[in-house]
Amino acid sequence: MLSLCRDCSATVEAFEPLARCRACGSPRIIAHGELGALSIAHVDCDAFYASVEKRDNPCLVDKPLIIGGGTRGVVSTCCYIARQYGVRSAMPMFQANKLCPNAVVIPPNMAKYVSVSREIRSLMDALTPLVEPLSIDEAFLDLTGTGTLHRASPAVVLARFARQVEQQVGVTISVGLSHNKFLAKIASDLDKPRGFAVIGKAETLGFLARQPVSLIFGVGKVFAETLHRDGYDTIGQLQQADPTDLMRRYGESGARLARLSRGEDTRVVSTDDQMKTVSAETTFNTDLTSFDELSTELLALCERLSERLKAKGIVGDTVTLKLKSAGFRLRTRARALMIPTQLANVLYETGVQLLARELDGTAFRLIGIGVSGISAADGVDPVDLIEPGVARRAAAERAIDRVRDRFGRDAVVRGKLYDRAKARASRQADSQEEENQDDQPHR
Repeated sequence: MLSLCRDCSATVEAFEPLARCRACGSPRIIAHGELGALSIAHVDCDAFYASVEKRDNPCLVDKPLIIGGGTRGVVSTCCYIARQYGVRSAMPMFQANKLCPNAVVIPPNMAKYVSVSREIRSLMDALTPLVEPLSIDEAFLDLTGTGTLHRASPAVVLARFARQVEQQVGVTISVGLSHNKFLAKIASDLDKPRGFAVIGKAETLGFLARQPVSLIFGVGKVFAETLHRDGYDTIGQLQQADPTDLMRRYGESGARLARLSRGEDTRVVSTDDQMKTVSAETTFNTDLTSFDELSTELLALCERLSERLKAKGIVGDTVTLKLKSAGFRLRTRARALMIPTQLANVLYETGVQLLARELDGTAFRLIGIGVSGISAADGVDPVDLIEPGVARRAAAERAIDRVRDRFGRDAVVRGKLYDRAKARASRQADSQEEENQDDQPHR
């Protein structure tokens, strides 16, 4: 069995796992019979946003920290201290504040987090050309065949990398190492934070057999309940099931369950950096039910989304509307376009048609709009050529873009959004007047 010290990278062959490193005395030893043979890794930053904020403000190190904010917002992430109180990502802020009233709450600073993410990504690229980012704080790496370059096994390289990130960047990471992406992703969650876990080929079936079906990605709460009703609570029970029966019951999802329950995952680590989706959303201060109010918010989002698409020089061919009710039930509706677009007009006209079908008296707390099927734009939206009316609106929008480029975004405001902005300004003025009155001495 190979033992690896995660603090000094010393390796030792031994019959039993070592309690401490013989070279430096560290107890952070990882031992595994296949440690020198595995090369697919999943790297995940620990409570990334919160870790960056604690790095930049040492006064926060020993305090529960929540990244989020707003009475109607949700928790973006939280540190491990806050998690001990039951706070979790995506939890409504009012609930998080009840669970951990003494938490420090900081609004997210995405520009800073993206900058740190790029720093970590550059360190990953030095390890292998096969890096597949999953999000701002996690990625798959394939280190197959890199032994000659690094003169070390993938496990040793990853241990060095974890120390490098901690020392140079100031945040910690957890590493999962296995023989495919599915198992590497599972492994990275086994020993958080500052973890390093391994799942080898020989132990795959036995390890998975003991796990709940919810461990398989894509098996959410509803699907897990369906599987429970059908007698499947553990992955081991899925392993014993006939794959044909699983396919008959659950279609393609059943075939996927049969494969993953046995730890079979043939996906390769892909370096395709093409953006999959671009979206914009907003959470309201008070729930909205009327078409006029919701469509106004939708128009503002479509303009924001269009600006992002134009800035990146890309178009999308599928529009998706997202709605979240006051009871936190999520609805998504999508429509494919004949021609990919980046125009706010086209996004809005498509989105508002989807919105109209969902208005049944439900109060909504969030609305979002996104596009997928991303490709490079050709300079002029081809929808201009489809219909004269569409072409005129497209030409008007591009004229607005030119004016805004020259004089600023507020140089031209659509009528529907002008009324919205005017109402908000009026509310702010009233609020300021009340504050001024409160500041006056009482007689």
